[in-house]
Amino acid sequence: MRVSCYRIVVLLSLLNFSLAQYLVLNFSDDIFLSGFDNNSTNAYSDSDGDGFGQSESTSDHEHDPGSWRPIFELDDSSTVDLTLTRYYSGLQKIISAASEGNTRFMEEGVTELEVFASAGDLHAKSVMGFVYGIGMIREKSEAKSFLQHQLAAEGGNMQSKMALAYRYIRLDMHDKAAQLYSELAETAFNSFLFCKDYTTFVPIRIHRGPVQDTGMLRKFHGEDSEDFKIIESYAQIGYPSAMNKTGLFYYFGLRGLRRDHAKGILWFSKALENGELNSMVIMGDIYSRGAGVERNYAKASLYSAFNGLGYLYLKGYGVDKNYTKAREFFEKVADTEDLSGIYYLGMMYLRGIGVKRDVKQATRYFLVAANGGLPKAIYQMAKMLHVAARINKNLKMLKLAAALYKTVAESGPWSSMSRWALGAYVKGDVGKAFILYSRMSELGYEVAQSNAAWILDRYGEKSMCMGVSGFCTDKERQERAHALWLRASKQGNDYAAQLVGELF
Repeated sequence: MRVSCYRIVVLLSLLNFSLAQYLVLNFSDDIFLSGFDNNSTNAYSDSDGDGFGQSESTSDHEHDPGSWRPIFELDDSSTVDLTLTRYYSGLQKIISAASEGNTRFMEEGVTELEVFASAGDLHAKSVMGFVYGIGMIREKSEAKSFLQHQLAAEGGNMQSKMALAYRYIRLDMHDKAAQLYSELAETAFNSFLFCKDYTTFVPIRIHRGPVQDTGMLRKFHGEDSEDFKIIESYAQIGYPSAMNKTGLFYYFGLRGLRRDHAKGILWFSKALENGELNSMVIMGDIYSRGAGVERNYAKASLYSAFNGLGYLYLKGYGVDKNYTKAREFFEKVADTEDLSGIYYLGMMYLRGIGVKRDVKQATRYFLVAANGGLPKAIYQMAKMLHVAARINKNLKMLKLAAALYKTVAESGPWSSMSRWALGAYVKGDVGKAFILYSRMSELGYEVAQSNAAWILDRYGEKSMCMGVSGFCTDKERQERAHALWLRASKQGNDYAAQLVGELF
């Protein structure tokens, strides 16, 4: 008897353009979909809502408590819990010390956070987990680092959950890794506010092998970037597509620009006035979610394209709920091979909303969207694999589920650290970039691991690397760089593997 198979070809790590890691696995229907049928929903919990995305506009700080965001994006400081003032005071000293190469500030910052952590501050515990993990002003201790992260994670610190999940992967504790990454991926999923997931930021590799990637970095100099100046100049003289791009750069803080919702919406509005359809889609999303503006369903329905209209009819936002119209709009979008429309059709078939429930058909839609790189679809595939792995006690499936969850989790709000690190690096602040990449390294980001290691190798003492007793000794730098290259190599970085092989 012929058995049909599901082929999964999913980008496992959102790596830079010069390096991509793919995994192809085939699973037959009877294994992959065992435990799922069209009369039950046992593949999914209701913890992530209906799977159509977050309808409310929530701040990144709510998704990432203890985020380093207030230090790097001061406009968001009004959303910060004032009880965390002492925590941010200590953290600010650490960041400033790394930037300026001030060992006294670093000692003061670490000591302050150590005191706060001992007093029960969860976010201070998370940073101390980082401090002990790399041996910065304190003796390196994996045991102390693990304990601090564990306590912080139990209290809800998401960055410590990332650090623990990555450690479980390295220890081949894939069940624990999958469970933690599933929680993190769910948080990331709920932070995706827009149909096309504009908010996800792919970490940029600052080097190509042993040399700096000057061509790539030239594009990320913010308002000083020649590319941006050209695009903005075209926007100013009336080119609608340039207006839309300028809006994207400002609204999402892309290409090294400081995030500015007001400027972004202004340029979207100008583009919209000139008939730019992509801006229409974005403005529809913005008004339907109330992201940066007051929520207005009338304007949302006016601006939304087929995808947005489908979403409004599906939810009944500003219009009468109508599943048939929702499906028709999603089908129109799917016919243009738009991944979001394909994903939403998958959710309708999975939930049996406006159509007869059909898990296999839903899975086909998810596979197309997941193989196109849509994080929300990758999340749904991870959930299905996770359940199937438990039912079948299949280790290969469990590993893949954890890897897919990890890919989605790395798109969460804590990924903004990569944007801040890149911004610091292109402005010549190597110390600030290095400490941010180092923090991301322990969270499991391969690009950050290779970037931090490369900075150590290229800049040496000028990397502002802090060791146990002040600036890193040559030995401490070499050991830290080797550890980073080794971790990057185990995540598929060929250049890192080459370096590690040469050392051995």
